[in-house]
Amino acid sequence: MNTAVKPQILSREEGRHMWYLGNLSTLKVNAEHTGGQFSLVEDVMAPGYETPYHIHRKEDETFYLIEGEAEFVLDGRLYRAKAGSFAFLPKNIPHGFRIVGDKPARLLVMVNPSGFDQFFAELSEPAQRLELPPPTKPDIPKLVETAKRFEVEILGPLHLFITE
Repeated sequence: MNTAVKPQILSREEGRHMWYLGNLSTLKVNAEHTGGQFSLVEDVMAPGYETPYHIHRKEDETFYLIEGEAEFVLDGRLYRAKAGSFAFLPKNIPHGFRIVGDKPARLLVMVNPSGFDQFFAELSEPAQRLELPPPTKPDIPKLVETAKRFEVEILGPLHLFITE
């Protein structure tokens, strides 16, 4: 792991832009800049986007919802979030989220320690424009295989795990 910390100042338009499962993700910093401490991504997510219910074995995730609405499911409990909401999802706790409403959501996602940005990179393609890509169907076998390599356990569709 690179232990050097490099200062980074970027405008909103700067970063590594990727189309990830129908969303626009912009990697702002990763291990190269933070000495492995964290990665930060700005995501613009399409209405209706939903993660599977899953468990990270190595990383904590922190979300700040800038625009739009989302629902987070943490350990079976549903939490509704609007712009300005914050969510901390620790490793080893089952969770997932979905974008609700008819407008895209914009979020900042910090993952610590860094390295999970490589998961997104493997499942993405370079963004051709700074906008949401055309809708696509996920390659589920590739998603599951990539998740296993990054020590993420996929438990199933999010809606099956909402208990409260």
